Amino acid sequence: MTTQVPLTQGRATLEPMTTARNSAFSDRDARSDRDSALAPVDRWDEPDDTTGSYALEERGALRRVAGLSTELADVTEVEYRQLRLERVVLVGVWTEGTQADADRSLVELAALAETAGSQVLEAVSQRRLKPDAATYVGSGKAAEIRDIVAASGADTVVCDGELTPGQLNQLEKILKVKVVDRTALILDIFAQHASSREGKAQVELAQMQYMLPRLRGWGESLSRQAGGRVAGGGGIGTRGPGETKIETDRRRIRARVSKLRREIAGMATARATQRSSRDRNAVPSVAIAGYTNAGKSSLLNALTGAGVLVENALFATLDPTVRRAQSPDGREYTLTDTVGFVRHLPHQLVDAFRSTLEEVAAADLLLHVVDGSDPDPLGQIDAVRVVLGEIDAAAVPEVIVVNKVDAMSEDDVLALRQALPGAVWVSARTGAGMERLRELIAARLPHPDVDVDVLVPYDRGDLVARVHRDGEVLSEQHEAAGTRLTARVDAGLAATLEEFAAPVG
Repeated sequence: MTTQVPLTQGRATLEPMTTARNSAFSDRDARSDRDSALAPVDRWDEPDDTTGSYALEERGALRRVAGLSTELADVTEVEYRQLRLERVVLVGVWTEGTQADADRSLVELAALAETAGSQVLEAVSQRRLKPDAATYVGSGKAAEIRDIVAASGADTVVCDGELTPGQLNQLEKILKVKVVDRTALILDIFAQHASSREGKAQVELAQMQYMLPRLRGWGESLSRQAGGRVAGGGGIGTRGPGETKIETDRRRIRARVSKLRREIAGMATARATQRSSRDRNAVPSVAIAGYTNAGKSSLLNALTGAGVLVENALFATLDPTVRRAQSPDGREYTLTDTVGFVRHLPHQLVDAFRSTLEEVAAADLLLHVVDGSDPDPLGQIDAVRVVLGEIDAAAVPEVIVVNKVDAMSEDDVLALRQALPGAVWVSARTGAGMERLRELIAARLPHPDVDVDVLVPYDRGDLVARVHRDGEVLSEQHEAAGTRLTARVDAGLAATLEEFAAPVG
């Protein structure tokens, strides 16, 4: 059974299914999937639409998801594409959740492929108990996909999941085109967007870790042995009986990984020094985290006027941006814009970007930005919290900020308000709700705990400015001998002000 799901303007908005076509398993597919067909769910009279329950005919269907094509509608758009776009077919295996969840995942995969610079020609999905161990979709379905690839003229197949090295190799042999998985696609986008030295090193480390177990040769080139002088003058470490070309490449990748880890560790030390400097100055820190393309950079610009890059694209921000901001009561704090998260974020990226993501774990307050106009904002929240748990940031105080309320319908707002009662509702584009957010940040920031009543001479205006910047001024009076301040400050500043304690009475 095949159904088509239209997509509107490239957005992840799913409409009800409109058409259906029947597709039968070949005899070979029926034999190969006969064992999985014996699941107890097949004996249910009225199977529901939840995890692990689906009819036999659904297992035997390769659903074609229509409406995900991103072919150029106007030839004039070509001038904005520097390279010829890869023409891709998306393939998904649906093992859990509802059909809407599966379609949303493919829509997101289409957006990732488009961000990487590809044209999506077709999208198909299959429901199974689990992905086929050999070919991800099963040998019969792989043959059907080969026909789709040939008919559409695609040169790449993108699978909505992480393929094992064996699955990747087998699929390429059957489909006769390049095959990449979701992890490789995300890594490619990160490689395109990385700009700083640290970001480039982190992306390269993640790529090397992903590539190492999947390294393979073309033809006989990587199976040839080289030893002694035959090694081409590679020097010590490359000579010796029996070492093949693929083993040499693996050793070189491991050496590169070790070097990158050392470089990133050095950069992490510099970042930790910057954080400790802010801690010594008692500057509270606020981190902005959330799903990719939720509007984090736009929120940073709205709060601080930072002017950082804002783009309607996935993973437009990879390098963290730290800016100073001021609360309505005059206290200064730092705002950090971080890399966006996504469902099934590759663990290689989490490991590589750990030093960068430590900015989130070390923050005093976390602004968790959610795209309110997304079809599944609660799913975005769950995906982000999974990553926050991996980087030990789950204990940081959190404020849910629902962004893009100007693009939401009233029904969506009402439904989401019930699910997120404590959230702040803003629009970084129009400025709606920003004052309420600033007040909430000021209320949730850590407050100084030492009360002081001091008379600061007029020639120590630097101390008055410091109290305004780092403390909470309760009252201020200008007297003949100086400025009298009643304030709350941290212990370090209180010790500095001790000599200016105001006389009692």
